[in-house]
Order: sequence, then structure tokens, then C-alpha cells
Amino acid sequence: MGDETILVERAGAIRRIRMNRPEKLNAQNPALINEMDAAFAAAAADPGVRVIILSGEGRAFSAGHDLEYPGFDRRGYTYQTRLDMERETFVEKMLRIRNLPKPTIAQVHGHCVAAGLMLACMCDLIVCDETARFSNPVLQMALAGVQLLVEPWEIGARKAKELLWTAEALTAEDAQRLGLVNRVVPSDRLEEEVTALALRIAALPAFAVRAVKKTINDTQDFMGQGRAWEHHFLLHVAAKRSEEFGQWWAAVEREGGGFKPGGLAATLRKRRADSA
Repeated sequence: MGDETILVERAGAIRRIRMNRPEKLNAQNPALINEMDAAFAAAAADPGVRVIILSGEGRAFSAGHDLEYPGFDRRGYTYQTRLDMERETFVEKMLRIRNLPKPTIAQVHGHCVAAGLMLACMCDLIVCDETARFSNPVLQMALAGVQLLVEPWEIGARKAKELLWTAEALTAEDAQRLGLVNRVVPSDRLEEEVTALALRIAALPAFAVRAVKKTINDTQDFMGQGRAWEHHFLLHVAAKRSEEFGQWWAAVEREGGGFKPGGLAATLRKRRADSA
């Protein structure tokens, strides 16, 4: 496995997977997503691994999908090929993390944005430090959320609407109060605290841990989580056929932003300045 976009470490029964694109705030491109998918699968298959920890190098957990990656340019797809790509890359690989038989912990600091939030919520537990900020501002880009709408399940329907409509970030304390994260710990103790929690779980009988995880995940599915996510995914893709989406991204393309290094960030700065 290459180490360009992730770093993998084994310490006894703990497997650490670290996203390693710090210069991009661990924005997720296909290389990172595919390497991460393979790393989780390898950890699941290793009988010596009891708990898996996911974290991000640098200043953030993850800024979401890499919207400056040329391969995500909408002009390179038909409607059907776009749906197929998003389902395989952004849905099925995320759900494989959610459904992994072993317990997973997201170790979050800094920005946890959009698809970064979706990714963290695929893990069984989330532990963050005081710098963590959770947001999903993609409605500003005429996107109907990201591929899996995790927010109603994590913070409730009303707060989910507020988060998505206002694009305001939740602080670490807000996230804990709403039940999005399990624990908030000091920044200088984040890795130590997450490791201690992982070791505590790893000491439990593995089959019992696995059974409880499956039962709780199944309970969410019986409540409709999987069907709701599938419904939203189809609406998410369909919304990319809307006039609003076409107009917004056509303007981005005219202005030279998006799908090239620095392009989208420059366009968003220009939009904010024009609306000030």
C-alpha cells in the first residue's frame, strides 16, 4: 500500500489510519478514498486488530471532497456515469466503514467539513479536541448536501436543517451537547485519550463487541437509516440537474475556478467579496 495519501500504523491490537494530505486539509480525492478503503479492509481481515482509529495529519481532520480534483469535473460525466461514480466512490466505500465488523473511532481536530463530517460519522465513536469545528456549507454551492445525509441522524431534524441552511459550524462543545461526538478532550491529549479508549474497547471480548455493533447498526437500519440515505443520495444526484446547479457551476467555470489547484477557493473568495 502506498503512503502518499494515508499512513497506516499498527500498535498491538490498534490500527491507526491517518489521512495524509495536510496541504489540502485532507480533502478527499480518489487516491485517498481508495487507499483508505483498502486500509480499512486490511484491518478488518487482520485477526490481531481489535480497534481502528481514523485521523487526519496537519491542521484538520478533513475539509471534505477535493473539489479542485480535475476528475470530479461534472463536464467529464454523463448523468448515469456520474451517478455510478458517486455511488461507488462516495457511498459504497463510506458504508463499508460504517458496516465494518470491528469498532472504529474518528479522532477529530480542526475542520471536519461536508464529506469530512460524513466520513467521521461512519465511525462508531467520535472523539475531538477543542479546535474541532463541524459544518456542511455545500448548499452555498447549489449542492443538496453530500451523498449521505448524516445530520438528521446525528443531531436531530431541526438542528440538521439549521446547520445545512445557515452553513454555521458547530463547536466541539455544541457537537458533544447534541450527541454528535462522544468526548471532547484537550488538544495536547487527543491522541493519548483516543488510544486509551481504543485499548479499553480492545480488551473486551471481540465477538461481544462485534455483536453489539451489528445490533445497534441494525436498529438504525430498522428505523429507516439505510432507506433514508438511499433516498437522499438519489435526490442529491438529481439536484445536480437543477437550473441552480447548472448556473452556479457554469459561472464557476467561466471565472476559471474549480477543478484545478486553488481555483474553487479563489472563486469562493470572489463571491464573498462581491456579496459583501
